[in-house]
Amino acid sequence: MNLQSQFKKIAFTMYPVENLARARNFYENVLQLKHGAVSAEGRWIEYDLPQGGCFCITDLVPEIKPSALAGGTLALEVSDLDALVTELKARDVKFKTDVFHSPVCRMAVILDTEGNSLMLHQLK
Repeated sequence: MNLQSQFKKIAFTMYPVENLARARNFYENVLQLKHGAVSAEGRWIEYDLPQGGCFCITDLVPEIKPSALAGGTLALEVSDLDALVTELKARDVKFKTDVFHSPVCRMAVILDTEGNSLMLHQLK
């Protein structure tokens, strides 16, 4: 499998939060970002920026904690999440989370050799 052909674009940047109400207040009232898509249960909030790009906050992935030291999580849009997960596991890539679902996509989180997390993202 040619792994490079799997990666299409950066899908979004996600920050995990522990207190969703407090975080929403900051992004929507302090920074005055207008929210776009919000998951049915209200635990995934997206902010589409006017000139492109999507930033989101969530408390759906408790394994990922907010950290000023860790920075954000890069989410890479992929063509076939299942095939890529299988291939990366065969290559002994470390997974922080296995495949999980949101209302509009499926994701998994891997770790690079330095311990940084990368999210693999595929729209449903």
